[in-house]
Order: sequence, then structure tokens, then C-alpha cells
Amino acid sequence: MSAEIEVDELAALLETAADATVTDRSAADEAAADSPDDATAADATGESLVVVDVRSKRAFDRGHIPGSRNVPFPELTSRVEELSGASRIVTVCPHGIASQQAADLITSYAGTADATVESLRGGLEAWDGPLEATALGSGSTDGESVDTRSDDGGASSRPDPDDEGPEAPF
Repeated sequence: MSAEIEVDELAALLETAADATVTDRSAADEAAADSPDDATAADATGESLVVVDVRSKRAFDRGHIPGSRNVPFPELTSRVEELSGASRIVTVCPHGIASQQAADLITSYAGTADATVESLRGGLEAWDGPLEATALGSGSTDGESVDTRSDDGGASSRPDPDDEGPEAPF
């Protein structure tokens, strides 16, 4: 069985990775290099962190952890090679159950043998950090991310973690 990561530990990792990404982007801008991929962040130690949301695309689009990558659970076996090279992978689902299964599957893949693979304990239901939604059908055709926080900094319309829609694998 795979390990679990607490919400506050993931939040700290994401904050550290965001700080490192800002530093990396500043250095890259000075060197006229490409900026790092948003779905893969490196923290101050250089460790690459990938947050994998295993919910359906529809649920992911309604709200997800900023910087996370959507790999719906039914597609995981055919897309697991996308995670090769990451040194730390955290899986996310509504309640932390399907993400445990996803973490076990990812751990069994040879390309992630050296990675630390964990499931977010309690899933998105326990997550109290920011969420972002992918804007579709609101004048956006490119799937850009939209911050779901209200003007006062609080969460506005957080998605219902129980609403998985008709494509849910569980």
C-alpha cells in the first residue's frame, strides 16, 4: 500500500515549489530560456513534484489544486509513462480512496520506481487550500485556468467533491 501525505504537508510543498518556480522563471527570463512546465514543479532541493488529479476531466475543470495535472483514473494505465522522471508524485481524488489505488498503480510502474508516490489523505474534501477552475464555455476556448477565490481572498464556489458526474470510475 502506498504512503499518504497530509494536506498541510502538500500545501507546504506546493508553496516551496511555487517559490522555486518563480526563482527559476526569473533566472530563465534573464537567460531567455523557456519556463518550467506548470504541472511539474521543482522545490528548493531540485526535487520535481507532480500532483496528479485522477478525477474526470469535467470534475477537474470545475476545480483543482493549482498546478495539478489531470489524468482520469480510467486512463492512468495508458498514461502512467507521462510521470516518468518525477521524483515525487502526489495523487488526488475526492475522498482519498481512489487516489490510494492510483498511487499503488503508479508505484508498480518501472518508470517511477525511484519516485516517492503518495496519496493526499482525505482527498479534495480535506483540502483547504486554493482551487482553480478551467474556464470553458465562458468565452475561453483554450482551457485557461481561473482562480476560484473571491475578491476577499476566500473560496467562492468550491466544487462539490461528491459530484463526480457520469464519467466517474468509482
